[in-house]
Amino acid sequence: MRNRGSAIIIQSNKVVLIKRVKGDCVYFVFPGGGIEEGESPEEATKREALEELGVHIRIIDEFGEVEFNGTQYFYLAEIIDGIFGTGQGEEFLESESDRGTYHPMWVEINNLATINVKPKAVADKILSFL
Repeated sequence: MRNRGSAIIIQSNKVVLIKRVKGDCVYFVFPGGGIEEGESPEEATKREALEELGVHIRIIDEFGEVEFNGTQYFYLAEIIDGIFGTGQGEEFLESESDRGTYHPMWVEINNLATINVKPKAVADKILSFL
């Protein structure tokens, strides 16, 4: 179990998600990843946004925590610099990977109710605010 930090980036009624395809399974996750030793959840969230999305973010507020294979910390954030879609994390650079594929994308918030978003509780919370 490894704790994770994740960003919730919302702009123009769209939210950033990572589309994952692993075998026959297609699902979406919020950008983020494991907290490294000595990092705070906020620092991990910023690092992961840069690695996965190619952007620097500013944390606006805490959004919540979910217990699933460790604690997952979620933060509302905004993009402050960089070019979306230019992430250079190892998951994007490995051509043959058991991890499947990763594709960062903007998704209409209303679609959160109809696509397989993990964790669903976070997607539901976003929908309840809007």
